[in-house]
Amino acid sequence: MEKTVLKAAERKDFSKSWTKKIRKEGLIPGVFYMKNTNPIHIDVSDKKINPLVFTSKTHLISLELEGHEEYECIIKDIQFDPVTDRVIHFDLLGLTRGEKIILEVPVQLVGIPVGVKEGGIIQHVMHKIEIECLPRNIPESIVVDVSGLKLGDTIHLSDLKYEDIEFTDTKDMLIVQVTHAKIKEEVATEEVVEEEESTEPEVISKGKKEEKEGEEE
Repeated sequence: MEKTVLKAAERKDFSKSWTKKIRKEGLIPGVFYMKNTNPIHIDVSDKKINPLVFTSKTHLISLELEGHEEYECIIKDIQFDPVTDRVIHFDLLGLTRGEKIILEVPVQLVGIPVGVKEGGIIQHVMHKIEIECLPRNIPESIVVDVSGLKLGDTIHLSDLKYEDIEFTDTKDMLIVQVTHAKIKEEVATEEVVEEEESTEPEVISKGKKEEKEGEEE
């Protein structure tokens, strides 16, 4: 996996007013932390951090910070504005050479399933997979070839074969499947029938009540 250089400035002012000011200037506050190292508060241009966030790949980052050594790290956590989805804060985790790390890696599907050509529907269930590996073995993504999937076929985590990385999630977790298009239609029909049946007793009871009141009169 190729390294991406990220230049940042160390932040000294942690007031809300200053944070609001730098965000208006296109800077995003963040924190770099690493084992046996004090956290470093930083500011990074949104134009530099956005390509590392809004992507389907995992990036190995080389953090350049004035007055500090160059750190190898990954993005560990991202906070978004609930309205605009803009990045408002991020965490970088420093990597120690020779020490394994646990992280989530995106799943990338490649190919068009045979079952889809036959009228089926592909359902991508698991979009990220948690793995454990050495920093040098971090993959950009977990590539899953779905071209051979027929109608009713599935791929579980146990079906993936990768060297130098270990999957920490449950092995029977479903990643992708190809199902019949009719199944979706049948489920929708069943839901409509159930809804109609659930309202029917109320209408009947109401009619009986009115009939009984009429008899008493």
